[in-house]
Amino acid sequence: MASEWSKVRIEDIAEKIAMGPFGSNIKVETFVDDGIPVISGAHLHGARVEDGNFNFITEDHAERLKNSNVFRGDIIFTHAGNIGQVAYIPHNSQYERYVISQRQFYLRCKTDIADPAFITYFFHSDEGQHKLLANASQTGVPSIARPSSYLKTIELLLPPLTEQRAIAHILGTLDDKIELNRKQNETLEAMARALFKAWFVDFEPVRAKMEGRWQRGQSLLPGLPAHLYDLFPDRLVESELGEIPEGWEVKSFADTVEIIGGGTPKTSVAEYWGGDIPWFSVVDAPPAPDVWVLDTEKKITHAGVENSSTRILPAGTAIISARGTVGRLALVGVPMAMNQSCYGLRGKLGHRGFFNYFTTRQLVSTLQHRTHGSVFDTITRDTLAGVQVVAPPLAVVETFERLVAPALDRIREALFESRSLATKRNTLLHKLISGDVRVGAIHRNYLEG
Repeated sequence: MASEWSKVRIEDIAEKIAMGPFGSNIKVETFVDDGIPVISGAHLHGARVEDGNFNFITEDHAERLKNSNVFRGDIIFTHAGNIGQVAYIPHNSQYERYVISQRQFYLRCKTDIADPAFITYFFHSDEGQHKLLANASQTGVPSIARPSSYLKTIELLLPPLTEQRAIAHILGTLDDKIELNRKQNETLEAMARALFKAWFVDFEPVRAKMEGRWQRGQSLLPGLPAHLYDLFPDRLVESELGEIPEGWEVKSFADTVEIIGGGTPKTSVAEYWGGDIPWFSVVDAPPAPDVWVLDTEKKITHAGVENSSTRILPAGTAIISARGTVGRLALVGVPMAMNQSCYGLRGKLGHRGFFNYFTTRQLVSTLQHRTHGSVFDTITRDTLAGVQVVAPPLAVVETFERLVAPALDRIREALFESRSLATKRNTLLHKLISGDVRVGAIHRNYLEG
C-alpha cells in the first residue's frame, strides 16, 4: 500500500449526507409532464446515474423537498429494496438538478479532498459493498439500518486527489466503452425492429406499390433495395386478421414454431450443477435492446441435461418466460438449456431465428393478456395455439433475415465485448481501489494490452 494513502471515515470527506423524502411526499398524483426529474433505482444500474425515462415533479414541489435535491457530483445510494446500488451524477448529466426517491439517500463530497467518481467506485468494490451492506437486514424488504448515520462511520483508504481522479478515469474509460456498446445496440435493434414492423405489421412495401409511391428500380423505402420490388404483391386482401398482403397466409402461431419445454435437474444432486452449460431462467432475460442471452446465473452439467427434461437449445432459438413473470424474451446466442417456466421457440420460417424472434416480440402483449392460472399467470401451449399470425412467403422471410443479420450479429459481438470489458474493469477495480497496483502499471499492462 502506498504510504501517502490515508485512512478516513466517510464523515471526514462529506459535505452533506441526507435522506430521500417520505413516501407520502411523492405520489403518482404529484407527477407532471415536465419539471424536476425523480431518480429511482432504475437509474442506478452502473457507477453513474443513467438518464432516461423519469417521472417529474414541479419546481415548487422540489423546493419543498429541498433536502432531497441532488446535483452533479452527488452520490446516490439505495437503502431499501435493491440495496447495494451506488451511482454518482456525472458532470454531463441531462439535468442539473434531481430529486431522489424515498428509498434513497445521498452523499455530497468535499471535492477538494474526495473525488465523487472514486468514492463511487470504492462502493462498487467487494470491500465497499461488504462495508455498505454490513448493517443491512434481509428480512422482508432488504434495507440498511440507519443509513445516513451508518454511512458516516464507514472507513476507506484514500489516495491523493490526483490519484483518485486517475483511478476513476481508468475505470470510467472502460465504463464509457461499455456504455457506447449499449447505445449502439439500442440503435441497431431499433433499426431491425423498425424494418420488421414496416414489412410484417404495416405492410409498407405493399402499400407503397398500391399507391404508386414505389416503382420498379427505385429504392424508395428505407432498408428496401430496389431489386426487392418483386418480392411484394401490390394488393392487400381481407383475412381473419384484417388486411394482409395478397398471397400471404394466416396461421396459428403454434404452427409456425417448434415448441420446446424446459426442465430443472435435481438440486440435491451436486453432479448436475456447476458445469459449463448455461441454464436459463427469467432472471437471465436481457434488456430488450440486447436481444441475445449469452450467459446465465446458473449452469448445469451434461449429466444434469441427461437426467432431466431440459434440452440444449441451439443458437437462434427464442426463449419466452411462460409462468409468473411472463413475456420476458431472449434470443439464444450460445447453446444453452432452460427451466420449465419457459418455452423455447424454433421458427419454421427462416434459418437464423430473427423473423421468429421479432414475431414473438410483437405477440408478447397479446400473450400476456391471455394468460391464466389460479396462482401464477401462465402461458400454455394452448395459449400459443390460440394466437394467429401472418405467415409471409419464405423468400420474404429469408430476405428480411439477411438484411437484419449484420445489425443483430454486431449486437451479439458487442455484448461479448462488453462482457470482456466488464471483467477487466472488475479486476482493475479491486487492484486500483486496494492500492495493490499503481495507476501507471495498470495503464501499461491492462489498457494498452
